[in-house]
Amino acid sequence: MMALCVYSVWLLVWVSVCVSEKCEDEPAQDCGCNTLHRVRAEEQGDEEGGRDVKNPAEKYSERANKEVILSQMVLLQGGWFLMGTDDPGIPQDGEGPQRSVWVDPFYIEEHEVTNLQFQRFTNITHYVTEAERFGDSFVFEGLLSEDVKSSLTHAVAAAPWWSPVKGADWRHTEGPGSSITHRMDHPVLHVSWADAQVYCEWAGRRLPTEAEWEFACRGGLQDRLYPWGNKLMPRGEHYANLWQGDFPNHNTAEDGFSHTSPVKKFPANAFGLYDMVGNVWEWTSDWWSVHHTREHAYNPKGPEKGSDRVKKGGSYMCHKSYCYRYRCAARSQNTPDSSASNLGFRCAADFTP
Repeated sequence: MMALCVYSVWLLVWVSVCVSEKCEDEPAQDCGCNTLHRVRAEEQGDEEGGRDVKNPAEKYSERANKEVILSQMVLLQGGWFLMGTDDPGIPQDGEGPQRSVWVDPFYIEEHEVTNLQFQRFTNITHYVTEAERFGDSFVFEGLLSEDVKSSLTHAVAAAPWWSPVKGADWRHTEGPGSSITHRMDHPVLHVSWADAQVYCEWAGRRLPTEAEWEFACRGGLQDRLYPWGNKLMPRGEHYANLWQGDFPNHNTAEDGFSHTSPVKKFPANAFGLYDMVGNVWEWTSDWWSVHHTREHAYNPKGPEKGSDRVKKGGSYMCHKSYCYRYRCAARSQNTPDSSASNLGFRCAADFTP
């Protein structure tokens, strides 16, 4: 009986944040990305297969292969910029108020970490992601095969187009039978915050803070919606991989993609950074909070503790009618062990003169 209890302490809870009268402060429509939470019932030790990310880089540093294919880093000079907005698209996400923030010079990868890069990392380190250890991950229902759909037993109440799929992970992005063989230059998916931490530390890098990420997204522009300005489609051209059509029923894929797209497929911003919005959500290092002030801040790193981590940039599933989060000021959150078919990351690094 004791063994059964120990084995069962990890629970996957499909959380619906929009129930009964609590929906009054939520948008009428939402993509549900921030409801894809795993919640631990209680702590579990390593001897029973639990995760240990106290100092994950130590475990793999000796085996790090310097020939690994890492993304090119772009040096940003930092300085003052206007973070957030006074005209929030989703006020309850804590997008405002707009405030002056200073960031020191830092490096950030020019594009999201790809399947090829993550594969090289796992080949060297034999790292096993949390989705692989949990045995499932969240997948957008519209991407699933009929065989996988027939095996589903659960969906997210507030967003029924999301389902936890057994066998879904970064190698099998749509569950059993799927493959990344022809997507090696696409962003890696189904990577939790903890997984991203391990990769970045092994590579001698780190996750960007939310302030650094937003500074990078804006590309030197002040008080603009997108990395390129205020117009979603300058000259009628697509600048990001987003949803076109009727979400969640039909994606017309007018931008050329109904799923993720290869990195660097759309124009870079003025800093030379690709896919800062759209394609996949990106983890940051900050704990989640919706309370901000107008006070000037220097290299803010978010709250000292919390339950969720901040993610930025939106994804290929974002549409203004449901998830207007493909703006630089937009933000969302998930628990650190969450993973999904539209969630990835890119690394940053300190600048040392």
